[in-house]
Amino acid sequence: MSFFSPKLGIDLGTANTLVFVPKKGVVLNEPSVVAVSKDNGEILAVGLEAKNMIGKTPDTITAYRPMKDGVIADYHVTKVMLRYYIGKALGRWNIFKPEVMISVPAGVTSTERRAVVEAAIKAGAKSAYVVKEPILAAIGAGIPIHEAYGNMVVDIGGGTTDVAVISLGGIVASTSVKCAGNKIDKAIADYIKRTFNLSIGDKTAEEIKIKIGSAIPLEEELVCVIKGRDLVSGLPRSTEITTNEIVKAIGGELKEMITAIKNVLQETPPELGADIIDKGIIMTGGSSLLRNLQELVYRRTGVKAALAEDALYCVAKGTGVALGHLDVYKKSIIAKR
Repeated sequence: MSFFSPKLGIDLGTANTLVFVPKKGVVLNEPSVVAVSKDNGEILAVGLEAKNMIGKTPDTITAYRPMKDGVIADYHVTKVMLRYYIGKALGRWNIFKPEVMISVPAGVTSTERRAVVEAAIKAGAKSAYVVKEPILAAIGAGIPIHEAYGNMVVDIGGGTTDVAVISLGGIVASTSVKCAGNKIDKAIADYIKRTFNLSIGDKTAEEIKIKIGSAIPLEEELVCVIKGRDLVSGLPRSTEITTNEIVKAIGGELKEMITAIKNVLQETPPELGADIIDKGIIMTGGSSLLRNLQELVYRRTGVKAALAEDALYCVAKGTGVALGHLDVYKKSIIAKR
């Protein structure tokens, strides 16, 4: 481990990529989107700039996400994206190659894991470590993961929901389902299409979810105006939608997440199960910010759930902590090069 090489933690997500620099914190939080020219395959924009192009590009440009369900779907584009983020985080005058730690979903295969490590090395990293997301989320949420005590973490991102019970620095029981924020957005868009004959984009669906979405019906509903294209006349039109309609629209997706939590609780050894009842479930990741999601988890499982502080940044912060204490967390690292 050379003294000069800078360290970077990367939370490589389906929806967003966050870069953490020790002592500086999260220096970059941009969408995992790349805009590519169809003619020659040239990369035109990465991150925020590329996300603003989604659904608005001419035929010659495609804006797409190289990460699908938390793993690399397009290796070449992911490599370019990583190079861009590493370069942006380190600044132009940096000459040393960084040591990088990257998060991967709990259910990742060894091939997918290797692809992440290789993409990072090709993108300019000196060495790359890969750690499972729930462990990083737990570290970032300030959970002492090395104690002989069970802690349950539910990390809900854009592409995957990772549920894990952690004790003595390792994962005792876990599952990873490909149902998270993006699926919820899609469910909202589908519901609006079916109910109002109105076609809306992913970005609008996400805005509706953030503005008025909830996991359980509310007595005092929130209202949101949606604008889209009428499927019958083909013309732009706007209409109103309320919170409880959204609750109905996303019920199936939430049920899938709750089932994942229940399955892990059922696999948990009784001693650790007792710890979890005392401590409760810790929820991290951007999609766990959905209104009343903790209440829904409590109603369905009987275990109290609490949102971690800075839920959105837990995984990124965890990479930072783990990078600073590699010797302590070496048990948790599943691949390095």
